[in-house]
Amino acid sequence: MSKKVLIVDDSALVRKQLSEIIETLGYEIETAKNGQEAVECVKKKAFDLITMDVNMPVMDGLTAVKEIMKSHPTPILMISSLTSEDASTTIEALELGALDYIAKPGTMNVGKRENRDDILEKVQQLSAIPKRRLERMGRRPVQRMRSSGESRVKTTPQVTEFSKVVLVGSSTGGPGLIEQICASLPPHYPYPVCVVQHMPEKFTKAFAERLDRVSALNVHESAHNQELLPGHIYVARGGVHMHFSKKVSGKFVIREEKEDNGRFFKPSVDEMFHSALKQFGGKNIIAVILTGIGDDGADGMVAIKQAGGYTIGESEASATVYGMPKEAYDRGGVTEQLDFPQIVKKIVTL
Repeated sequence: MSKKVLIVDDSALVRKQLSEIIETLGYEIETAKNGQEAVECVKKKAFDLITMDVNMPVMDGLTAVKEIMKSHPTPILMISSLTSEDASTTIEALELGALDYIAKPGTMNVGKRENRDDILEKVQQLSAIPKRRLERMGRRPVQRMRSSGESRVKTTPQVTEFSKVVLVGSSTGGPGLIEQICASLPPHYPYPVCVVQHMPEKFTKAFAERLDRVSALNVHESAHNQELLPGHIYVARGGVHMHFSKKVSGKFVIREEKEDNGRFFKPSVDEMFHSALKQFGGKNIIAVILTGIGDDGADGMVAIKQAGGYTIGESEASATVYGMPKEAYDRGGVTEQLDFPQIVKKIVTL
C-alpha cells in the first residue's frame, strides 16, 4: 500500500512543486490550501506525512499543528522561508510536535539535486515513523515559557574553570529534546554545554532565544571568540561549524569555522566533536548523540570513546529517527545507550 501525504500550502506553485517531487516516491498526494482545510482532511483520512506551510490565511500552520497533534498525531514537516519571523514560528511548531522543516521552494532551487534529495530523504524517513511514537512524544511535560519581555535573574557561576565539557548533537526530532535538557539543568551546573542542532542561521538564533526562556542557565547562540564558561549553554550558530581553541591565558573559546570541510550540514556534529577532542582531550568530554537522519556525529563519537571519553547514544526505542544514534552505535562509538529520559538524568547528575 502506498503512503499518503497531505501537502498544505496557500501557494498553488509550492503545492505543485512539492507534489512533483514527492510523487516520484510513488506516494499518494492530496493538497490543502490552509490549516483549516488540513484539519478537516485529517479528520476524514489518515496520512503518513503532512507538509505544512507556516503563513496561510484562515488558519496558519502553527495553529494547524496544535490541532492535528492534539487530535490525530501525524508526522509533520514544516515548510518555512528563511526569515526571522518564520524561523521563530517554525521553532515553536517543532516544540509542539512537528518533526522537521525544509526551506520553502521559493527560497531555493528545487531543481538542484541536493535539495530534491533532502526533501525526499526527509519525506521517506518521517513517513515511516509509527503513530504510537508520536503519541508518546505528545505526552511529555511542557515546560513553562517566559515571554520575551519577562525578566528573570539567572545565576552566573563565579568560577571560570571547568573539568569537563558536555557536547550534544541532534537533528530531526531534536529541538524538543534539547529544550527538555536545557529546562532540566540546575542553576549551578558545573560544565559548559555545547549543542549542535542542524539548523540555518536565523533558526539557531530563534532556537537559542527560546531555550533561554526555559532554562535556569544562560543560553547563547554561539559567536566567534566567545569564552566557554561553566553553567552556560551554547547553541552552534547556523551556517558555520563550532570549533574550539585555547588562548594563551588558558581560556577556552569558540572558534567559528566558515569552510564546510566537505560536510553536508553546517554546523556539523562531527566538526564539533573532533575539534573538542583536540582541545579538551577525550577524558574531559561527555558526548551525546540524539535523534536524527543520517550519520553526522558517528565518527566523532568513535574518536571520543577511543580517547577515553564518555559517549551516550539515544536508544532505538526512544529516538524519533534512529539514524545518527544507530550509526554511532553500530560503529562502536557509544559507551552507553539510553532512552531519552535516562539521558537527561545522566547529564543532570554528571
